[in-house]
Amino acid sequence: MPFIEAIILGLVQGLTEFLPISSSAHIRILGEFLPSATDPGATFTAITQIGTEAAVLVYFWRKIARIISRWAQSLAGRVPHSDPDARMGWIVIIGTLPIGIAGFLLQDQIRTFNRNLWIVATVLIVFGIVLGIADRYARRERDFDDVTYPSGLTMGVAQALALIPGVSRSGATVTAGRLLGYDRAAAAEYAFLLAVPAVFGSGLYELLHALTEPASGPYGLAETAVATVVAGVVGWLVIAYLMAYLKRGSFLPFVIYRILLGGVLLVLLATGTISAF
Repeated sequence: MPFIEAIILGLVQGLTEFLPISSSAHIRILGEFLPSATDPGATFTAITQIGTEAAVLVYFWRKIARIISRWAQSLAGRVPHSDPDARMGWIVIIGTLPIGIAGFLLQDQIRTFNRNLWIVATVLIVFGIVLGIADRYARRERDFDDVTYPSGLTMGVAQALALIPGVSRSGATVTAGRLLGYDRAAAAEYAFLLAVPAVFGSGLYELLHALTEPASGPYGLAETAVATVVAGVVGWLVIAYLMAYLKRGSFLPFVIYRILLGGVLLVLLATGTISAF
């Protein structure tokens, strides 16, 4: 049974990681309805996200390889620091600092208080509304190549909010990007690239923790590994879908979904159908 649950959770992780609906919230909520009826835990969530970020590496591998190469060459003075790809390398590094610092300082809160389903439900609704407003009324005049250092850092600060389940890493970053005037595809692409170092960092940290400490959740390393692989395969398909969809569609369907999910969750909590922890 644990392996079946892990596969289901991996499928949900892959489906929700790149959509602005919060994968961590879905993993947290789904855990209440599986036979084990327990929170899969922050460690399980972080490790399975390695799979979805591996999907980003596969999908954008040409761009990522070019950025890393040009950034490294800029360090050696072989290309100017103003080179677009070298500059993007620095922007991603700077944009990663907020979530890295916040994640280090707030480890205990991430593992405990932030898993409260009252918080998850409220955040789903509030940030869904913010995303809807940003997507509807923001300017649409800047593309991916226009990302600046201040914009990259601002979106990095927004990404740090995703340490709270329900915010959504991609959702927070995209919301900030839209408010800064970037088009939907540009904001989403930067969100994907910005998440790579942060997610791999937290995922590898939690993996090391899982290897050196007693199991702190309902799933062992074998089940977690299966979920990670499933999440990676499904995540790649979702990226391909989303990048195509954003060329013509808005974030409104995801906004509506977030509000409905948050509302249903509040009702379930208020009636005692599920517990907050």
